[in-house]
This record gives sequence, structure tokens and C-alpha cells, in this order.
Amino acid sequence: MNLYLNFGSYLGVAILLLVIGILLFMLSTPKINEMRLIAEKNVSAALLLGGKVIGLAIVLGAAAEYSVSLIDMAIWGAIGIVSQIIVFVLAEVVTIRFSISNAIKEDNRAVGVMLFSLSLAIGWIVAKCLSY
Repeated sequence: MNLYLNFGSYLGVAILLLVIGILLFMLSTPKINEMRLIAEKNVSAALLLGGKVIGLAIVLGAAAEYSVSLIDMAIWGAIGIVSQIIVFVLAEVVTIRFSISNAIKEDNRAVGVMLFSLSLAIGWIVAKCLSY
């Protein structure tokens, strides 16, 4: 395959997966409307969504790096997206003492930073697990 066409196709699929991943994240957390909260200058919501974006980008970058084909990259990228979403849902369950969604709505920046860090950590771990 032509080098530039190969680059373009991998980049296109990665960006498409990133957009899909972000939309799936937002759909999986219906109690938190990140875009509205960000428009209201809620820093915690920005940290939450920013962490998700960076975590997904780390996973998708690893999927592109270690894949043997475009289809392989798309499959592992999708697995990475689902893994990230599952971990976030589990975080909501584990933190039974308080509601993550309420903490984000109240702009609890400590929770925002913790979720940002969690997204990066899980993205890094999933990315490293993709290397085969």
C-alpha cells in the first residue's frame, strides 16, 4: 500500500474511533453532561472529558503501533474503548460513598483530577497490554 495512503487510512480510522469512543463515553455517563458543564466553566468536567480523550488517544496510538493491519488496529482500538468505559463504570460502583456525577456537577476538582489520572493510567495500562 502507498505510504501516504497507509498513513491516512490509519489516521482516519484512529480519529473516527476517538470520536466514537468519546461519544460512547458520554452516552455511558448520562448523569453528567460534560459539554454543558464545560460551557459553564466547570473545571472538573473538563478534567473528566480531557482525561477520557487522552486515555483513549494513548490506547488508539498503541493499537496503531502494534497492529498488523488496519482491521487489527480497529479491533484493538474498539477493545481499548470498551475497556476504558468499563473501568469508568466500575469506578462509579467502587466509590459508593459518594456520587462521581454529583461531585463533577459540583465542580469537585479533587474528584476531577483523580478521574483524569485514572483515565490516563487505564489508557496507559490498556495500551501496554496491546503490545504482542
